[in-house]
Amino acid sequence: MATAFAEQERADRETESVEIVTGGTDPADHVHEEVVEVMAERDFDLSDRTPREVTREELHDCDYAITMGCSAEDVCPATWSGENRDWGLDDPDGQSLDAVRAIRDEIEGRVADLFDELAD
Repeated sequence: MATAFAEQERADRETESVEIVTGGTDPADHVHEEVVEVMAERDFDLSDRTPREVTREELHDCDYAITMGCSAEDVCPATWSGENRDWGLDDPDGQSLDAVRAIRDEIEGRVADLFDELAD
């Protein structure tokens, strides 16, 4: 969800200099159905996306690592100078649609806030 919102923010703000690296430390093998459904309500089609693992190499040059309920410090190399922000959100897997909508809305707001911060 965060990647889709970040891609939209990047396009809407015409900030192509923002590179988005997405992945997890223990990714699922598919985007959860409830996530696909609530994102479709906002005109995002995530049905063809596949979660992937993020690597140390990918994180090495990132300025920010945004995590949803864990830390990126375990996968980041010791020389990484980026900032890890853990948003502490619930995993949407198995949640009710209303709960996933609340998670989606929280992510959308936080992504917009991050882009506001980056613009300053």
